[in-house]
Amino acid sequence: MFFDDAILDALAKGAILSALGLFWIIFLVRVVGLRSFSKMTNFDFVMTVAMGSLLAGASQSSEWTGLLQTLTAMASLFAVQYLVAYLRQRSATLDDVVQNRPVLLMKNGVILHDALKETRVRKEDLVAKLREANALDLSQVQAVILETTGDISVLHGAKCDEMLTHGVREV
Repeated sequence: MFFDDAILDALAKGAILSALGLFWIIFLVRVVGLRSFSKMTNFDFVMTVAMGSLLAGASQSSEWTGLLQTLTAMASLFAVQYLVAYLRQRSATLDDVVQNRPVLLMKNGVILHDALKETRVRKEDLVAKLREANALDLSQVQAVILETTGDISVLHGAKCDEMLTHGVREV
């Protein structure tokens, strides 16, 4: 692609094509927006993983057509993600298909063991998240929520605004 010497060509392809792929992703993120690599939905997570794989593919392209195909695939993924996000805002049905609902793991200081079992979260992992959130008294823990991203949110204090648990599923 760049040089006749195989080793020099491999080094140049690795460096130049990786940089080109990375700058292409940065350009696409600037066009589509920062939400592109958020962890807000399962779809966003898959997008991030796929983009990493495509970047690796771009850096290993041996022909210009292969690189062009990879760059097109990147742009297509961004376009699909943008379209899905746009449609999710307008359709509750599509939102339900694409997005999991957060699950309540603990409520008013009580661990919901059925929810732990259904979500395959170990009690020890829940307790670790409580410590991480500096929860000192279980009776002050208003809610623990397994978010759609896989993160665990701990809401503790004297009171919890109802809006913070809106859309959270109880098992």
